[in-house]
Amino acid sequence: MKYRTLAGTDLNVSEIGFGVWSVATKWWGVTDVEVGKRLLRSAYEEYGITFFDTADVYGNGLGETILADTLKDIRDKVVIATKFGYDIYNLPGERKGHSELPQNWSKEHIRYACEQSLKRLGTDYIDFYQLHNPRMEAVLSDEICDVLEQLKTEGKIRYYGAAMGPDIGWRDESIAALKRPGYAAIQIINNIVEQDPARDLFPVAEAEQRSLIVRVPHASGLLDGSYDPDKHFDKSDHRSHRPVEWMQAGVDVVREMKAKGLFDGEGRTIGQLAIQFSLYRPSVATVLPNFTNDHNLREFALASDVTPLTNEEFSTLEELWVNGYNERLKQPMSDTKTKPTPVLHQ
Repeated sequence: MKYRTLAGTDLNVSEIGFGVWSVATKWWGVTDVEVGKRLLRSAYEEYGITFFDTADVYGNGLGETILADTLKDIRDKVVIATKFGYDIYNLPGERKGHSELPQNWSKEHIRYACEQSLKRLGTDYIDFYQLHNPRMEAVLSDEICDVLEQLKTEGKIRYYGAAMGPDIGWRDESIAALKRPGYAAIQIINNIVEQDPARDLFPVAEAEQRSLIVRVPHASGLLDGSYDPDKHFDKSDHRSHRPVEWMQAGVDVVREMKAKGLFDGEGRTIGQLAIQFSLYRPSVATVLPNFTNDHNLREFALASDVTPLTNEEFSTLEELWVNGYNERLKQPMSDTKTKPTPVLHQ
């Protein structure tokens, strides 16, 4: 495992991080808590993964308590990131499907949410505290930053930033966050078949000397070799909401990459190629694949050690997007800000 530093901080993180979403919710992957705990521990002990990204909303707290149960004895050896902003404490009723929960950005809620996360995590401090899917008003809020700076002074958080979403998009909000004093890093979606708006964010991150955390490197299974175009997903699986046209375009991208010899399943798997695509960017500190079993934990964790992409290989992957796939995917993947009930994508 190789490691990188979040720019402007003393947080040294593994190039491959663990997105706890996959072992703390029923939307993707692991539903057995004990299996999730085993994967979390194995990630650290066997593969050197030290960055764990979770949120208070994952499993209504399970995403944090599972880390306390699994990593509490090595707390000083790992970097824990969690998120706040969704009001899981005053829900008006039962959540409907994948609809987005109400958000609360008041200073009182932020303090309360932080204290509850600290208790669930079984720790005195949070390494990286993220606004969860903030809109522009929250990104630019002086009051939110003031509270977060106070929490830093009190030693309850070390650094803060934002996880942008839900789903793909959020270009303007991301640029604003990268340029705002105090934000150490932001988390975005980036992968071979979803290259916008990340392409606009990398130069900003480099200019502002900020880091990016990348999630969904495998485009919800399109780029890890597991997607079967004839398979129908259960309604509880968030992929069941994806347009058929988008899924088919992803299948075509994989076919072209294989034809160009970019992966062979031995020296570099398609899943490792997908991760290396984001790690090619120096502003990316860590990438968060979805770990659901021992096999993909090993495969994806070892992506840090496979031969990095050459400039020519990276350009080839960029061209797949620039020369046509972005137009094919643009219509079905329209900006989620225009949708009435956006899907909470990690």
